[in-house]
Amino acid sequence: MCGIVGYTGPNPALNRVIEGLRRLEYRGYDSAGVALVTKPGEPLFISKKAGKLANLESVLTSDLESAKSGIGHTRWATHGGPTDVNAHPHISGDGKLAVIHNGIIENYVELRAELEKRGHKHTSETDTESVAHLLSDEFDKCGDLATAMRNVCKELRGSFTLLAVHTNQPEKIVGARRNSPLVVGVGKSENFLASDVSAFIEHTKRALELGQDQVVEVTPTTVNVTDLDGKVISPREYEITWDAKAAERGGFAHFMLKEIFEQPKAIADTLL
Repeated sequence: MCGIVGYTGPNPALNRVIEGLRRLEYRGYDSAGVALVTKPGEPLFISKKAGKLANLESVLTSDLESAKSGIGHTRWATHGGPTDVNAHPHISGDGKLAVIHNGIIENYVELRAELEKRGHKHTSETDTESVAHLLSDEFDKCGDLATAMRNVCKELRGSFTLLAVHTNQPEKIVGARRNSPLVVGVGKSENFLASDVSAFIEHTKRALELGQDQVVEVTPTTVNVTDLDGKVISPREYEITWDAKAAERGGFAHFMLKEIFEQPKAIADTLL
């Protein structure tokens, strides 16, 4: 399962995102990448590398710490091999939007063909890259990333967690989920999105549970959740009562129990 982290707040986003990805390494992965909003309105900073997280960290420089929002990803290859090009994030043609993804987009072949008819070029073998182009087209129409995400999710078949950033809305991160985990970490003037609470548990114990086909929009001080039609949802808030090491085990006493209880979901995901 891929690891997903998003951060927006007053602290260096790169540090928070890399720290979160490290805590998700136990899931296993074959590549890693980040997207950062370094200059609002200009193309995003993107870096991604096949192999271990250390390969990615080796090319990241301290001047990137000025970025206050960003997303990061560790990938298990499904569509396309474990290469730099296929690693996430994937970006729009203008470089202003980036998306990361866990899951399978079942109708990506049809979507890719339609996008290429519109003039979009794909550089990877992944199903995720088509989502970046779809979001970019929708954003150009409506000017709002959350609205674009709702519209795109209606076009997608399969299971997914998606996170997206756009340089024209520099403090905002938008996520969506369907049959794949996504949790919100609510901090003090900072907010997190992640596939697992272990990614942010060192910084906040407050979390929000998202339901199926819900879209979440976070800024440093706000969290808004809607369904795909834009209806406002009040997510369930809960307090994380275990520490970081226990969080990696999902609250179970040990990893063996965690793996046993995850078998039904693993089988279901395989059949999707």
